[in-house]
Amino acid sequence: MSKEITGGPGLYLRRQADNLARYLLEQTLQALFGWVPTVVGIGLRALTYRLMLHMDGWAGIESGVRLRFANHLRLGRGAYLDQGVYIHACPAGVEIGAGSLVMHGAVLHVYNFRNLPHASIRIGRDSLIGEYTVIRGQGGVSIGDRVYTSPLVQIVAVNHVFDDPTRPFVEQGITAEGIVIEDDVWIGSGAVICDGVRVGHGAVVAAGAVVTQDVPPHTVVAGVPARVVRQIDGKQSPARGPIYY
Repeated sequence: MSKEITGGPGLYLRRQADNLARYLLEQTLQALFGWVPTVVGIGLRALTYRLMLHMDGWAGIESGVRLRFANHLRLGRGAYLDQGVYIHACPAGVEIGAGSLVMHGAVLHVYNFRNLPHASIRIGRDSLIGEYTVIRGQGGVSIGDRVYTSPLVQIVAVNHVFDDPTRPFVEQGITAEGIVIEDDVWIGSGAVICDGVRVGHGAVVAAGAVVTQDVPPHTVVAGVPARVVRQIDGKQSPARGPIYY
């Protein structure tokens, strides 16, 4: 018989915060200050949210951001969380580096309810997580510096086992190998990065690609499944109009 995915109030609380006191603190702060708009709200949250999360210097948190297990969240100096961002930092937490931006509707969910040993999400400096990007960190996700994900990217460090046709897949367990995205990577809109993959330094993942194998450094990959279609070797690309900096 498969396990139920819902439960009573006790299960709900265990999936929201470390304990009842933490739940009350985090929910109270978000109820009081989480809705306040404009720069006034950003300033209030920069002051008050230090009571529930780790903040190096000043970070910007817009209204409507939802945080769970906030004491396992660290924001670097100048980090920014846009409206509608949802972060569930179940141990061992979420770390967002200095100057990195998490844009509207993005979901960062460690989702460690099975005592997985490497579950976490780490984002380096000056990176951008695009609108409605989903990062699931059960196996651990490490994202380097100056990494840009375009809207609707999925980075999913978990996989279901489904080999036994006589049993529901929900009874067959999961694997969680982890994902590494090195520095200076650009990931196009709608791309999917699957569990167990390393995307090498300076690589580009084309829009809509499904990456199931490691991506060599300084290459462009495209397709389903993704394959190398170009080496980034210093040769000028075909002209596409003026370049702006």
